[in-house]
Amino acid sequence: MNFRVMARVLGVLFTLESVAMLVCGVFAYLDPHEADGRGLMPLLVAAGVSLLLGLVLIFSGGKLSDRIPRREGILIVGLGWVFSAILGAIPFVIGEPKLSPAAALFESVSGFTTTGATVISDLEEWPRAILLWRSIMQWLGGLGILVLFVALLSGSGGAKFLFRNESSFQSEQATTARIHDTALNFLAVYLALTAVCLLGLKGLGLGWFDAVAHAFTTVATGGFSPHNESIAHFSNFANGLLIEIWLELFMILGSTSFLIYVVIASGRWKELRRLEEVRWYFLLVLVGIIVVWAVGSLGGGMSAGESLRGAVFTIISIASTTGYVTVNYEQWPVATYFVVLALMLVGGCAGSTSGGLKVSRLILLVRAAWQEVVKAFRPNQIIGMKVNGNQIDDVARTQTVLFVALFGLMSLGAMVVVAVIETAQGIDFSTTVSAVLATFGNIGPGYGEVGPTDNYGQFQPATQVFLSLLMIMGRLELYAILVFFVPAVWRKY
Repeated sequence: MNFRVMARVLGVLFTLESVAMLVCGVFAYLDPHEADGRGLMPLLVAAGVSLLLGLVLIFSGGKLSDRIPRREGILIVGLGWVFSAILGAIPFVIGEPKLSPAAALFESVSGFTTTGATVISDLEEWPRAILLWRSIMQWLGGLGILVLFVALLSGSGGAKFLFRNESSFQSEQATTARIHDTALNFLAVYLALTAVCLLGLKGLGLGWFDAVAHAFTTVATGGFSPHNESIAHFSNFANGLLIEIWLELFMILGSTSFLIYVVIASGRWKELRRLEEVRWYFLLVLVGIIVVWAVGSLGGGMSAGESLRGAVFTIISIASTTGYVTVNYEQWPVATYFVVLALMLVGGCAGSTSGGLKVSRLILLVRAAWQEVVKAFRPNQIIGMKVNGNQIDDVARTQTVLFVALFGLMSLGAMVVVAVIETAQGIDFSTTVSAVLATFGNIGPGYGEVGPTDNYGQFQPATQVFLSLLMIMGRLELYAILVFFVPAVWRKY
């Protein structure tokens, strides 16, 4: 185990995180709305701790070799996320009003994993600089803090492993240089989407703080808003509807595979036909909107216009796993619950900022199931399978099926754990199920006591820590965290 190389990479990562905290500290110093500077010291302390830890690790670590081994690369991903979240929680622990260490960790993990679940009941009590840090955490975690690392630092020979284990993008490009180019392209797309979204929100009448906070968390499909009412805060603005439409557009763009933008920018239009995952995703969103709109109009007691507006925003927000809300969807007819829950679980496209199981896995599962049906009466027939124009072999199909099965089994086990911990609190079934699925799938709001108008602050500290672990596992798609519990990974050989 090359701990010195791991220390070097993690040290640079924590140093970069301290710079982001320092930016928020500068904002706290300059913000005229916070004359008392309540957010300044917590952010400076957190930045100092992160910088100190980063420098210690850099100087104690070894020189980066031409290649970081696979094992070290996977461990860097997992440890990088865990310790980045711990450092990111410091402002919430020492800032006023203070959160408990478990609640602060939950808030930080929810930010970095772009889950969007919160333990804060009244956001208006917090300094704007710390709320800005919440948004920046989601922006850093949206594309992936280590994908950003790969894009900015090309000297790491382990870029391939960092990139593939930290993001949902499955690249066929084998060389470090090409992985680095892909990460740079994704970063360019991410920056462009953020800038356009921000300028559009500013043009629609939002102040700079709101425009920045919501642009960062929209493109990252994170859902943290500095307002208690989330996007409903803007619903009664003169441009309220236009603001919602603008955010809907960028939630869709953020949850669509970034590969499509790279293909378009390079002029390879013919390759767009292969990206069927995007077509499936748009179709799922469209069907979800139509069903919820119809049910809401016919049985929900709402006008057609009111139902359509609520359905479009909610379905896009849920399908993209952003988690913004404009209406309380728990008041809709029960039939809509199943549509919302299904979209929560599926999520967006691979290679995007969204969470969930990903549409590409759904496509593969449907086709694999169809193959088995055909083989029931034609056992000797050989049937090929393609997804996004790529041939799918038996290994890839088995891996996908095992991933979905493992996700389901771990979700059931996690529900039991949460129910046991919260037994004395009288937690109900819908809250247990949705709390696990909403955190494990990096979605945010659920049903019951964690619905769109509630938060996760009522849970016991042990539950909050456990759900934090689920969020990181869901964001890293299980394996980069599960390897921590395999003794062989830590042995020297």
